[in-house]
Amino acid sequence: MMTIGIDVSKDKIDCAWLRDSEIGKVKTKVLKNNSEGFKELIQWAEKNTKHPITDIHFVMEATGIYHEALAYALHGAVVSVINPAYIHNYAKSQGSRIKTDKKDSITIAHYGATHTCAPWQPEPSEIRQLKALLSRYESIDKDLQREGNRLEKAEITVASIDVIDSIKTMLKELGKEKQRIKKLIDDHIDRNPQLKNDRALLESIPAVGSVLSQHMLALIYSRHFATAKQCSAFIGLNPVMHEPRTSVRGRSRLSKVGDPKIRAKLYMASVVAIQHNPDIKQQYERLLKNGKSKMAALGAAMRKLVQICFGVLKHQISYQPQGN
Repeated sequence: MMTIGIDVSKDKIDCAWLRDSEIGKVKTKVLKNNSEGFKELIQWAEKNTKHPITDIHFVMEATGIYHEALAYALHGAVVSVINPAYIHNYAKSQGSRIKTDKKDSITIAHYGATHTCAPWQPEPSEIRQLKALLSRYESIDKDLQREGNRLEKAEITVASIDVIDSIKTMLKELGKEKQRIKKLIDDHIDRNPQLKNDRALLESIPAVGSVLSQHMLALIYSRHFATAKQCSAFIGLNPVMHEPRTSVRGRSRLSKVGDPKIRAKLYMASVVAIQHNPDIKQQYERLLKNGKSKMAALGAAMRKLVQICFGVLKHQISYQPQGN
């Protein structure tokens, strides 16, 4: 199958077709990252490879929101969306130290040609909408924090009453909008029987509240994870060995290749879980007794919490401690 690597940025897409990977023969093209550019890409790919789009493997990195429209436009082809950390590590393993968009697209193409890449599947519409609402909610929450910091600074520096009133007005309006979006999220889940049922299953787990349950729904159903281990690895919770030059074997750490926001929420939930979730508490105490550091044991607690969330959704059964 023909392989085309694509480096996606906000305004453009750099494309590289491996004409002959053994001798390094490559054909490249730069197009706009919009609907017209996507049409041109399909025409360029079919014209040069002499193959229909269904026989072409397009490989790209997951670049925030910039790759999504292109992935949808190419859905008739075989499309793979790869974690950028995997591409970065592959480039390092190949000794590549040059950083250009053209070079990146070639590296992505070589990665796609030499690795087994899972085909990308579009998210269900209800999950896509849920993710959009959650993203908007978090953006407003950040704006509230910024305005709160500005108010504190204004009051300390004795700013004019007009400035303080302006900040307070913004805080009031942002607070109202935050509550409105929160209601939209709850209503969206309640209108979908499966999401409503699954949220209840997740919230049966000690330490999983309304916020984490919403984000775990969006996470687990956004990809076709075969196992809880795959899900944990996707968000960067799998341990990797750190081996400093001065030591034969160093301590393991989390890979942190995924979304830091969901890891932060899982971290806070795991702090609660080691006190109130019987399975996670037992595991945490056992690891400490065996000499693991608190951070390593807490990382294991985060993975365990993902495993439990994945399990209740897969089996459609409320949480039951393993001892029962």
